[in-house]
Amino acid sequence: MTELARRFRAELEEIRVALWAIPAELAGQPWRQGGWTRREVVGHMLDSASNNRHRFVGAAIDGHYKGPQYDQKPWVNAHGYAEQEWPTLVRWWEAEHEILAAVVDRIPESRFESECIVGDGAPVTLRFLIEDYLKHQLGHVKQLKAD
Repeated sequence: MTELARRFRAELEEIRVALWAIPAELAGQPWRQGGWTRREVVGHMLDSASNNRHRFVGAAIDGHYKGPQYDQKPWVNAHGYAEQEWPTLVRWWEAEHEILAAVVDRIPESRFESECIVGDGAPVTLRFLIEDYLKHQLGHVKQLKAD
């Protein structure tokens, strides 16, 4: 297992603990006025995991990735995350991220420099996508903890 894979798993564990620490009573409340509810934020985190799994796998297999960005609001609405129970969403997050961690565990070091293009964005490496993914998840945890 690479150092990046170890770090990926460790940071996902921190996020998992943080999600379970959020009271279910707050789940239906927006994290800020006019923002998504905490349920919708976790749903967005799930969608991000799904989209990034395709990117990570594609780059790991093919040595490059080119694909679309994801349109977050329609995805969140299509899944109906706002109506799901908090424990259900957190369990889904756990399952989705165990799959994603298993993918990262199996990426050889040589593939981390694979070129990835998401939407109309500039080319980045697979390593950047993985590290940026963690930053993205951690940023949402801060939103979920907001008063």
